[in-house]
Amino acid sequence: MIDRQHIGRIVSRHQAEVERGRLRFFAKAIGETDPYWTEGERLPVPPTFLFCLDMDRPDPYDWYPEIGLSLPLILHGEQSFVYHKPCHSGDILHFTSRIEDIYDKKDGALEFVVRSTRVADGNGEPVADLRAVIIQRHA
Repeated sequence: MIDRQHIGRIVSRHQAEVERGRLRFFAKAIGETDPYWTEGERLPVPPTFLFCLDMDRPDPYDWYPEIGLSLPLILHGEQSFVYHKPCHSGDILHFTSRIEDIYDKKDGALEFVVRSTRVADGNGEPVADLRAVIIQRHA
């Protein structure tokens, strides 16, 4: 069982630059053709792109073993976003992720880890809050 002592633990901190080329590529990948998302010097960040930037580090799962998560047993449970203000290409964003909750269901057959990530701009102002529920299966 995942020890609930990890609730409140910060599991990652990193920063990422919002690159115009990556925004254009993302727009193309999702089939977006509106020039609003692809043309200009200061492109807006599409809503779910922040999740991509949150994963933009050498090993975004490096904290899993430390708390008892095993990647082969993981399911994606749920994901949500709360936006506070827009961001654009050229911005440097700061990501801080922490474990918000740990609980189990079905007599421990399923363990849930709720991870929240605060995204802030260079002034420390909140841009968005990301939330993900990670589920670990047990036989």
